[in-house]
Amino acid sequence: MKRTIRTTALTVGALIAALGLQAGPAQADSGTPRIDLRVLVVSDGGPATDAITAELTSEGTPFTEVDLTSGSRPTIDAGFLADTVDGRARAKYQAVVLPNDNPFAAGSAEMSALAAYEQTYGIPQVDAYTYARPQAGLQVPTTGGYSGSVDGVQAQVTAAGKAGPFGYLKGAVPFEDNSPTVGESYAYLSTPAPGADFTPYVQATIPGTTTQGSLVGEYRHDGRRELVITFVYNQYQQQFRQLARGIVDWMTGGVHLGSSRNYFAVHVDDVFAADDRWDTQLNCTPGDVDCTNSSGTPSPIRMTPADVDYAAAWEQSHNFTLDLAFNGSGSVDQRADNNGVDQLADKFIADRNQFRWINHTYTHAFLGCEQDTTVVPWKCETNPDGSTQWVSRQTIDDEIANNRAWGQTNGLPLDNTELVTGEHSGMRILPQQPDDNPNLGPALTDSGVKWLGADASRDPAQRQVGPADTVARYPMNVFYNAGKASEEADEYNWLYTSRAQGGSGLCEDNPTTTTCLPAPLDTSTGYQDYIVPLETRIDLGHVLSNDPKPHFIHQSNLTEDRIAYPVLNGVLDGYNDLFAANTPLVNLRMKDIGTELQRRTAWTDALNAGQVTAYRIGNTVTVQAPSGTYTNATLPTGSTLGTGAFGSAYAGELSGWTAATATPLTFTLPAAGPATTPGTHGHTHPAATAPAPRTRLPKGVSKQVPYAPRHQVRHSSQH
Repeated sequence: MKRTIRTTALTVGALIAALGLQAGPAQADSGTPRIDLRVLVVSDGGPATDAITAELTSEGTPFTEVDLTSGSRPTIDAGFLADTVDGRARAKYQAVVLPNDNPFAAGSAEMSALAAYEQTYGIPQVDAYTYARPQAGLQVPTTGGYSGSVDGVQAQVTAAGKAGPFGYLKGAVPFEDNSPTVGESYAYLSTPAPGADFTPYVQATIPGTTTQGSLVGEYRHDGRRELVITFVYNQYQQQFRQLARGIVDWMTGGVHLGSSRNYFAVHVDDVFAADDRWDTQLNCTPGDVDCTNSSGTPSPIRMTPADVDYAAAWEQSHNFTLDLAFNGSGSVDQRADNNGVDQLADKFIADRNQFRWINHTYTHAFLGCEQDTTVVPWKCETNPDGSTQWVSRQTIDDEIANNRAWGQTNGLPLDNTELVTGEHSGMRILPQQPDDNPNLGPALTDSGVKWLGADASRDPAQRQVGPADTVARYPMNVFYNAGKASEEADEYNWLYTSRAQGGSGLCEDNPTTTTCLPAPLDTSTGYQDYIVPLETRIDLGHVLSNDPKPHFIHQSNLTEDRIAYPVLNGVLDGYNDLFAANTPLVNLRMKDIGTELQRRTAWTDALNAGQVTAYRIGNTVTVQAPSGTYTNATLPTGSTLGTGAFGSAYAGELSGWTAATATPLTFTLPAAGPATTPGTHGHTHPAATAPAPRTRLPKGVSKQVPYAPRHQVRHSSQH
């Protein structure tokens, strides 16, 4: 389209004059401004700006937030936005995020200051959620456009979007439609205003027409660039999660601190052992501590050699590796009961290199307090003085060492720094055991364990237990005690329906739970029709959230009806439908996930402490952080670190961790530079445009998170 304003470059003197900066002493190359690698987010407390700050936080990209609703907020003026450092003009922010195209009153000096700043330094602006109008480069929706719900709409990335900030997507951007009674997404669909230099990046068909209306597009005007987003969203919705990376890359020109990748790992617990089966008549699991000793007869679930063949073939067809957490005594017991025969173990051992393996302790013993299982729920045994009786250090040592020895004897490719205890035991479990077993840390030291699996529903943050750091694992709602889809649906009904409907009432007693059922599922169809889509959406949400934490299921879910596979297929196939080949799923083993989480924590701590300085001058990026801290950055393909290579390719860019030293890290961008080169869009600032009409939130979308991303009620005996 025709460009309406020709851009010109300013000299450093003009830069200083335009922003009212105080000139400093001249230095070599001082005509090139310094752009600090930090984002300014001006927030009105709405879900859209909150979503963008959540993405910046997740990526590890520093930002400063100005809350427009706060009476004590700073004034946005020339001095707030820019100054000089060592005689060089400095832009303090590489991008600006506003709640809409102009959230200030008419004639606002703050909007004028922002416009001047963006023009002078070539700083992009994101309009997080704005009305379609000529001031944003679009016709108003009443001129052949649309205002309303876009629930279930299939949007598409345009050719320009694929060639630009959304090149990591395959094309489809489906909007969620999770409830027929709740409006989840509202949008303004419109076409570019006459004469506007507007490029749609994501668009959808305007209802009742064959015309495409913009949902995300770039508007160039007056020497400024705006990313105009005309649909509302929150940080958990899939459509935002798909586009979040591109929004950040657009505003930063692909040059920013922090990074984002899409991770998925699946741990399969209890391999070689057998899991007790849910009894659909007793509504408990015979053999489990929550089922009284006189109730029912255990009916264990254990994989077969055919299940191993199926798992290996499934891995190969999906280019994915499962992590098997094993209990060696399960095979020893099987051989003892069957004249030395264990066909399952023989098959797994023969195919051992098809999988990754994790020590899950020898017998799957509970390694916390000594349990009193004569009561439901169980409680910790106590000594005569009232203190807790703890499982001994020697017992924990034996559980780890015996399983390790069994695995090594059978040639399993183990990493001895990894451990998942049975039921994540040894660590605190509320309400019965509020503290870690004090013998656990010393036992981990004895065994050289550095990475310890934890339950993300109980212990989500990485923390240290003795010498080990935890790796929180997401429990899938595919139950350990179900091998058949009907069993899964029956137990699901028990957990998530009211007492009046024949359920346990556990769900209705926990109001924070988000998976309560209005009526029981049909046990013949409920798993495939209800549980699989819900669990797929939850797990895919984790994948799209730059979250490396693994998920876990159990060996029982890979046999009989093989109920885990529909969920796994849903996640993997759903992902492949959305993302381009340059953005593969990252499938890490446990120790690498632990390292990623550890580095993120240290990086976030350094950012929060103000210990990181990062800026760009021309095609040189300089980063200074505490020596030994791993720094994280995303840069265009072709960028180098010093005289060597930097990072690894992902989503059409380079990203990765680099250990900081006493000397600042210096990155060189490719000669052409990214699409947005700072300092080349200089103009004197015009008067601020009129404020946007008040944007509308659809029914069901609040300014806060409208729904929790994860169910909270957990089956107490699920491992």
